[in-house]
Amino acid sequence: MTQFSSPRETWNSRYAAADGFLFGDSPNAWLASMASLLKPGMRVLCVADGEGRNGVFAAQQGCSVVSFDIASVGADKARSLASQRGVELEMHLCDAADWDWQPQAFDAVITIFIQFAAPPLREKIFAGVGRTLKPGGLLILEGYGPRQLVHRTGGPGIAENLYTMPMLLQCFDGWQILASRDADQMVHEGQGHEGISHLVSLVARKPADLVEQDAAGAS
Repeated sequence: MTQFSSPRETWNSRYAAADGFLFGDSPNAWLASMASLLKPGMRVLCVADGEGRNGVFAAQQGCSVVSFDIASVGADKARSLASQRGVELEMHLCDAADWDWQPQAFDAVITIFIQFAAPPLREKIFAGVGRTLKPGGLLILEGYGPRQLVHRTGGPGIAENLYTMPMLLQCFDGWQILASRDADQMVHEGQGHEGISHLVSLVARKPADLVEQDAAGAS
């Protein structure tokens, strides 16, 4: 698979063609397992939130959630899902390359399977995460690792877009690692993610003294 020539059109088409929600309407399992970290009143950013399953889940924990995605079809589904679940979701239509990473604006950032991002954009996103989190804020992240090229059960099929744990630890050097996982596990997330998958997952806390700097290694 190559990079999408028109990401907005591609994702709109995929979301529109899905029977229901492309990746299901339940939260990502790694995120769900970290629910106790999401406290009522926290301000949370969900990056490239697609059809909103993860942003809505964070809102159900009592958080004030801002989500964005490039696809209007996904954003509309996210708003509908939030309405169905009886929660508020501030959903923006925005390309990840153009998001305004306001400094110290959020208590937590959620980035789940954002592997449309090639290394230059990934570095920009990770730097933005470091900028927009408050000191002591949380990053909850999951993506596919290199063995996903064999499993082929989801993801971009592009080696350079995949994660390794050493790469993530370098990008967030100096952050407190609260939880991590590098393993092959079953994934059941709608039609888009189904089957044995190589998952690389991380929960990290931004150091209290890392105020105006970007994530280490991602500048």
